[in-house]
Formats: sequence, C-alpha cells, structure tokens
Amino acid sequence: MFDPPAKLALGLFTGVLFGILLQKGRAAKFHVILGQFLLRDWTVVKIMGTAVAVGAIGVYLLAGLGLASLHIKPFLIGGVILGGALFGCGMAILGYCPGTSVAACGEGSRDAMVGVVGMLAGALAYVALYPGLQPIMESLGDWGEITLPDLFAGTSPWFWIAILVGAGTLLLLINTVKASGPRPANSGIHKEPADVNDSRNSADGRNRRAFVPDR
Repeated sequence: MFDPPAKLALGLFTGVLFGILLQKGRAAKFHVILGQFLLRDWTVVKIMGTAVAVGAIGVYLLAGLGLASLHIKPFLIGGVILGGALFGCGMAILGYCPGTSVAACGEGSRDAMVGVVGMLAGALAYVALYPGLQPIMESLGDWGEITLPDLFAGTSPWFWIAILVGAGTLLLLINTVKASGPRPANSGIHKEPADVNDSRNSADGRNRRAFVPDR
C-alpha cells in the first residue's frame, strides 16, 4: 500500500530541499508573484524555467539508464483549457502557486495558509464533480499519452531538451545585457529611507551635543 521507507524518506528530503530553494529564491513572496503577472519581476520564470530544464535532463537521463520510468498523462484539450484557466485565476487571486503557497506557510504567511485550505477543498470538490466534468473535458478531444517526440516523429527527446536549454540560456543572456546596460543619469543616486536619515540626523545631533564643552 505504501512505498518503501527509503523512497518516502527520499521524497521528504527532496521536498524540503525544494521548499528551501523556493524560499531562498524569493518565490514564496506575494510581491514576487505579483511582479511576474505585471511583467516587472521575472524571478518566477527564471526559477521555473531552470527547474523544467534540469528536470527534463534528469528524468530522461534516469529513464535511459533504466532507473526511472515515464508516466505520461493523456492530453485532454478540454482539461488543459479548464484546468489552466482555474489555475491561472487562482494563482492571480491568491498570489501563490501550490508549491510556493506551502513554502509561504512555512514562513508564517496567513494568506498562504488560507490558500492551502482552499486548494484542499478544491481538490475534494474536483473528485466529487469528476464524473460530470469528464465528458466535458473529453468532448474537445483526447490526444492520448503524447509527447513532442511522438508529435514530431523521428525527433529525439534530447533535441527538444537542447532547444529548451538553448532558449532559456538566450533569454537569460538578453536579460543580463539589459540589466547591465546604460542607466539614466539619476539612476545612480541612492536615496535612503526617511527613517534612516532621521535616525542618522538624531544620532549626529546627539554626538554634536556630546562634544559641546560645558560653560
């Protein structure tokens, strides 16, 4: 019924490691997710793109060595459209995706805790409503267990992985070049918060008073 303890321990370890990386990458912050939707902060795309590329290499490498097996989900067009719309709306409203919401719970974010409860409730509702939703999802077409190498016969999975890695590297280089480009003349001026300036002024005032000789 359950997997071996070693396998469960490996899953726990990788899950904790994944959460640490999400937290260190600031992907568990509401404003970072919001910045991605506003196309101002590309942290999430960089993290997920790197994860997809590394995961694709690892999965196909392990499968080629016989250490893992692929479990491909059927491509239900209706399910992809409906699920993508619900997922996108939920992520835009909550400000977290399922993984980052759990990581945010570890940081003590109460809004993320409410979101996790909502996701669990949504999962239970999906299981209860699945018999009625299944005909709708299958009505738009079922392409079966298909991958890009299957869709484009004669191509290797490594060909598509190379394209993925190359595209990600190119976008990263473009972003780096833009970030290191010329800035406006006033962009180098560093303005400190008011409270910092106030604290420094008050400290300077105390220092000046401390050195005033007694009369």
